[in-house]
Amino acid sequence: MDIRNRIAKRVAAFFQPGDVVNLGIGMPSLCPNYSDPTVLFHTENGLIGTGPTATGLHSMTNFTNASGQAITPLPGAVSFDSATSFAIVRSGRLAATVLGALQVAENGDLANWARPGYMVGMGGAMDLVCGVRKVIIAMELCTKKGDPKILKECSFPLTGKGVVDHIVTEQCVIDVTPDGLVLTDIIEGVTPEDIASKIEPDLKVSDNLKIMES
Repeated sequence: MDIRNRIAKRVAAFFQPGDVVNLGIGMPSLCPNYSDPTVLFHTENGLIGTGPTATGLHSMTNFTNASGQAITPLPGAVSFDSATSFAIVRSGRLAATVLGALQVAENGDLANWARPGYMVGMGGAMDLVCGVRKVIIAMELCTKKGDPKILKECSFPLTGKGVVDHIVTEQCVIDVTPDGLVLTDIIEGVTPEDIASKIEPDLKVSDNLKIMES
């Protein structure tokens, strides 16, 4: 299993049957491929009830997610305009959102829309991190240059302050708690010390540390 799908599959384990979950662009859009069939997915461009990524004859240009990928609407799916979509986001009814990140701070601050010389585009992320009940970050542990993305303080413009609950990477899962960052899952062959060396903040290790599927 490649890194992106490994992360998406572990993120999907956080969802509970009957949850309505928003998915951001990119890696988060893979989560429906690994989720309980009763989990409903919300895409901010106006649909609840998105299924797995559509391929072949199932692809329809009228049904896409926030990434612009063709998706399969499930039976009972409902579409609506952007105003209604963001009213749902802001209402607190969504169980979670899954987003990518450029940086996450030890207190749960999130930066995921701009960095010097490059702008991703804020989209609906600011509304999402303030309106949903849980924020799950799906990202690689380090940058392509090997620099840490989990920091003591974010240096890029913030999307939200103290909003992140869980960080899922290709090597580990880290919970953001009032007592600091807690390592809960790790892939086989990697030690907690290895993870600690790749992030800036101090890292606690759960008494129930689990092995991630790799």
